[in-house]
Amino acid sequence: MGAISRRPGMAGVNEVFAMAYEFIKTEVVDGVLVMTMHDPPTRNALGPDMAAEMFERLDEFENNPEERVLVLTGTAPSFCSGANVRGFRRRIDEREAETEPEPLTWGKMEYMKGRQRPAESGPRVNFVPLRIHDLQKPSIAVVNGPAAGVGCGLALSCDIRVVGDSGRLSERFVLNGLIPGDGSCWQLPKLIGTSNTLLLQYTGDWMGGEDAVHIGLASKCFPDDQLMEGAMELAKRIASGPTVAHSLTKYLVHESMDLTFREALELASAAQEHVRRTEDHKIAVQWFLDKNRGMPPFVGR
Repeated sequence: MGAISRRPGMAGVNEVFAMAYEFIKTEVVDGVLVMTMHDPPTRNALGPDMAAEMFERLDEFENNPEERVLVLTGTAPSFCSGANVRGFRRRIDEREAETEPEPLTWGKMEYMKGRQRPAESGPRVNFVPLRIHDLQKPSIAVVNGPAAGVGCGLALSCDIRVVGDSGRLSERFVLNGLIPGDGSCWQLPKLIGTSNTLLLQYTGDWMGGEDAVHIGLASKCFPDDQLMEGAMELAKRIASGPTVAHSLTKYLVHESMDLTFREALELASAAQEHVRRTEDHKIAVQWFLDKNRGMPPFVGR
């Protein structure tokens, strides 16, 4: 078999590309997109402007084959303090001018599910977690400080969460008299079970890194001064892997949650037939036959 060329940026030389935004910072290092939420006066609160920039850059990330893994973090000392509350008072005033609604019982909620939402201007902040969840590429949240409310939801939407000693997560919605509107009622039970989910959502209590790892909310906890280094080591390792296989593995994990064992196996068989045709599979087989060790030099195709 002829010589196998490595992907651009994977040959030991870090290639860094930066793009300018107002509320996020981005750079690409060895196939890893590092996206940093950046609004220090609000501790990186997620508002419509930041959401718009994140949607735009995530679309670019998904469509660029040279960018293979997302690392999401925030400008220290915070990951994301939650939703930007500047518009909360205005929305309260607008709703108080409306007819007083009836109490929303569970039965009334069944009726509300079928009603069309009023049109909203600008990006829907609470849908940023869904955009991250739906990425067809691996993602890692690097929780370097408080992740509150929708900030916690952003971390939950990533495939993997690593937390520093200063990192902590909280479902703070209850302290604003709100429900978790970022999808965490769907995410959390799958990660930590119903009882732990409701404990966090009823109380809004903070959970530190070691406790988060203990209950399955996070995968790793690092000292603060080793957090980004440890996260990037993991991200680069994943970025150097078989891109198509990673993408389909993520798809199978998501889809299999709602399938029977037999249905999941049938879907996996179809996916396996697809990846057997990839260049990366051919490279891996030859690598094994040549009795090489370690990670094969995958090319991402």
